[in-house]
Amino acid sequence: MTGRLTPLAFGLLALPIFAQDAPKPDPRETTLQEVKVKKTRRRERADGPVKGYRPTRSATATKTDTPLRDVPQSVQVVPEALVKDQGMRSMAEALRYVPGASVNPGEGARDQPVLRGISTSSDFFVDGVRDDALYFRDPYNSERIEVLKGASGMTFGRGGAGGVVNRVTKRPLEDQLLSGELKGGSYGLKRASLDASERFAGFGLRVNAVGEDSRSFRDGFTLQRSGVNPVFDFAPGKDTWILVGFEHFEDRRTVDRGIPALKGRPYETDAATFFGNAAQSPGRAKVDAFSARLEQGLGEGLTLRSTLRATRYATFRQNVQPGSVVDPATGKLRITAYNTVNDRDNLFFQTDLDAKVKLGGMEHHLLGGGEVGRQSSESLRQTGYFGSSEFTLVDAAAPRATVTRWASKASDTNNAVKADILAFYVQDQVTLAPKWKAVLGLRQDRFKVTLDDRNSANVDLGRTDSVLSPRAGLVFQPNAASSYYLSWSYAFLPSSETLSLSAANADLKPEKGLNWELGGKWDLGAGFAVSAAAFRLDRADVKSKDPNDPTKLVLSGLQRTEGLELGIQGQLLPRWQVYAGYANLNARVMKATGGSATAAPVPVGTKVPLVPRSAVSWWNKVDLDRGWSLGFGLVHQGEVFASTTNAVRLPGFTRADLAVFWQAHPKARLALNVENLTDRRYHATAGSDFNILFGAPRSISLTCAMAF
Repeated sequence: MTGRLTPLAFGLLALPIFAQDAPKPDPRETTLQEVKVKKTRRRERADGPVKGYRPTRSATATKTDTPLRDVPQSVQVVPEALVKDQGMRSMAEALRYVPGASVNPGEGARDQPVLRGISTSSDFFVDGVRDDALYFRDPYNSERIEVLKGASGMTFGRGGAGGVVNRVTKRPLEDQLLSGELKGGSYGLKRASLDASERFAGFGLRVNAVGEDSRSFRDGFTLQRSGVNPVFDFAPGKDTWILVGFEHFEDRRTVDRGIPALKGRPYETDAATFFGNAAQSPGRAKVDAFSARLEQGLGEGLTLRSTLRATRYATFRQNVQPGSVVDPATGKLRITAYNTVNDRDNLFFQTDLDAKVKLGGMEHHLLGGGEVGRQSSESLRQTGYFGSSEFTLVDAAAPRATVTRWASKASDTNNAVKADILAFYVQDQVTLAPKWKAVLGLRQDRFKVTLDDRNSANVDLGRTDSVLSPRAGLVFQPNAASSYYLSWSYAFLPSSETLSLSAANADLKPEKGLNWELGGKWDLGAGFAVSAAAFRLDRADVKSKDPNDPTKLVLSGLQRTEGLELGIQGQLLPRWQVYAGYANLNARVMKATGGSATAAPVPVGTKVPLVPRSAVSWWNKVDLDRGWSLGFGLVHQGEVFASTTNAVRLPGFTRADLAVFWQAHPKARLALNVENLTDRRYHATAGSDFNILFGAPRSISLTCAMAF
């Protein structure tokens, strides 16, 4: 760590050691049958509901049901209660209060978080299984959304250098449930959702569904989405549990690439102005997913888990967009266009053997398992032409343009890709002494990709990478309220990580993600917790331009993020719940990265885009009398750069949110949410120097929730 961080980090980590002991967890083990069936002596499950804002367990980091205080890595859990209280409808909104996370607009067509300075569109998972297609996800069927920060190759395989986002989906409950929500609001927002769970004769069924039709403050923008996710479980034997589910989800929207910059700042224009052509910028995604899970108790402390997930994705996006910054001399900019269609099939099968044993006088929680996967993808891209040209010049004051023809050119993508994944892993969560624990793990991945080029050049490519991903963590728990850890983790990022290869990178070994982390977690009462982490994350061996051959890349770059993250969540006082975070990050290029035959490498000293030096979030919910509650939140983000050119800055901003809740009846609630209460004009994020997105102006929504 840098000297700048060390005194602050150690002071924050050491201070809570004087906290009083929190109530100790029940040392008795809960059996598989008790977790899944019994209504008595319940505790929170890693895949179950969270009471209020404070979770206590997770399976994302370790693949086992583990108390968060025993995990030597940062895990931020966004529980369903927070999703409902803030009226979240997207992953971007769910990440808004996660320290160390920001959001790239993803070309207006996909989720793309920036975790500890590393932008990713493929590190999404559902119940621990890869969900890496390019689309926008909806939290309607999520029990919780868990963000694991730092390299995570041992748990998830390729990618995950900055972290991963794992959605834990809803399962059948033990108690009957039938609830629904109707939401309406600004810009034509109309949304309805349903959550129903029933258990009969040992069988459980839960159905979640959502439908939405809305507009936006942006001219011409529309959004329609719908989803349904029935899940069925049963226990054919005393120690056997089976879960089967299916999801169909569709998202149709206008692909909005935002506005350009002028003289290093976002161009001054009305927030509604659409640069390009909204009518010619449709995007759609369709997802069909089947999942099945088996848990089998094999005796005292021994459990076998097997998970199958098969998913078909069909995505399309077309955009007529800003293609340059505004020329200060002429007031004009380029408009460019393209479309791309991608069909992807994912098939993954995981099997884990989970054992709790005593060896050498120490308690061990052992995990051994493997993963087999097949991914296939077909992609076709076309360029938009304005007459005979691939771009057109327009005046920034009248930035509409119309594409007259769509056609593929020689450099446009037209390929079919297949990837085969084979992995084995082992892990030991060991109690070394009453106050000391350790987590040790190792994963071996074999990742093979073949690309069938269907263009006239017909440059077929292939690559196979075999990589070991280790992790190690040491945990010190001086009392039941405090937990301190030191950890190191690794991730690999192959050239074909996103199922793409080129002649320039097909011969290159994977890049590396290396995360060193020092942290603490404190339970400051029955329902309130604080966490802190100081870390250094290196993305090493980054591809960069070969100085001896501009057509090739070499592994010589280094991007580094150093920082401090704080998290606060739970019940601060009997009527006051808090969910807050703070991050201080320094993300920069240490050795030149990127570059090609037509582009210069990113030089040393460049600040990583979309990573603010400081960011603060603070959400409060206070219960008043007679069924009334009040919510208030602040989100502050410091200045960021729009791209690696570091030529365009997005000014920092602070926005306030307000919510008023009325529990009119034990089974009825009204919620009034006001986002951007002061109607602050700001720019939320950017995909480049000429794809900058406005933050939404003040918007109001009213939600009526009923249970039957």
